[in-house]
Amino acid sequence: MTPIHGAPSFTLSNDLVTLHITRDGGMTAPVRFRLGEREVSPYSLSPWKPDEVDEDLPVLLKNLRGDFFCLPFGPQENGPPHGETANRAWSLASEMENSLTLGIEASDVSASITKTVSLRPGQTAIYYEHRISRLEGDFSYGNHPILDLSQMGVDGARVSVSPFRWASVYPEVFSDPADGAKQALKIAALFSDLSEVPLADGGTTDLTRYPARAGYEDLVMMISEDATPEQPFAWTAVVMDGYVWFSLKNPADFPATLFWLSNGGRSAAPWESRHLGRLGIEDVCSYFCDSVDLSRKDLLRNLSVPTTRPFSRDVPVTLRNIQAVAEVPEGFGLVKSIKPDGADRVRITDCDGLSVVSLVDWNGV
Repeated sequence: MTPIHGAPSFTLSNDLVTLHITRDGGMTAPVRFRLGEREVSPYSLSPWKPDEVDEDLPVLLKNLRGDFFCLPFGPQENGPPHGETANRAWSLASEMENSLTLGIEASDVSASITKTVSLRPGQTAIYYEHRISRLEGDFSYGNHPILDLSQMGVDGARVSVSPFRWASVYPEVFSDPADGAKQALKIAALFSDLSEVPLADGGTTDLTRYPARAGYEDLVMMISEDATPEQPFAWTAVVMDGYVWFSLKNPADFPATLFWLSNGGRSAAPWESRHLGRLGIEDVCSYFCDSVDLSRKDLLRNLSVPTTRPFSRDVPVTLRNIQAVAEVPEGFGLVKSIKPDGADRVRITDCDGLSVVSLVDWNGV
């Protein structure tokens, strides 16, 4: 194990990818992808290290970085926020040439969880598998990747998501002024287009361009369209400097995607208005970022959208998703579609019809 940004971490690498996973919280970052003659590293590291902030903070905040698994998703009455999976130590269960398997006995949910992170030779993709055993009851959950777009300049990155059938700004105050926080979006506003989302002060703003709205912290949720034989996965994409980061999910397992737009809108410790240009892209089965107890109220039943999943102690559940990058040509714009292109490739097409093909085993979701 190696200290990475102040946190003991496991390492996995192949010919094109090197990644680190923190022991405490199981957080994946940094990740270096090799694209031709250069390396890119899109995942966020917090602007503080664990020993630079209050020792009483949850590990979630002390180690905050990259991607991590949350069970349950959000706060809970008798456990840390986003669950012990995002706060407690994971142990190494097995290590192979192209994969790591970590395990945790999560006492807050009385379950065993294994996390298998895999790479494939010749691919710039990360394959995640979380296997949940002995869990009983209805629980929310989700993945929580955070990208660092702070070096892209204002509106420098282009953000898009696969077709959705319902979307809303967080329905209550997300960034409370009493806590030294500010939000820009209109509370509970519904929208059908990411480029026209209502602002609290009137008018609309374009969420497909980021970083934007400096000094604010906001959250929105989109309910993905169901998978079809022609479109067997849902996706999110962020076009950056010559490459695109994208994620693939099964919308039956992860019905919603949250965008956490974190651009200096929190002034309290440990944030201190320095968490800039970060974008959380969180695939979840949850009611926004609210507690598991609120998610259990099934508040989106009128849309036939589950906000928890029933688990049975005797039936293990496996959740999979994929996160990857691909090189794109100059002028490549907002991603319009990501579709299968054979058994082990996807075609990524922008709004002007330009497309690139990336080696990804999309059946992995």
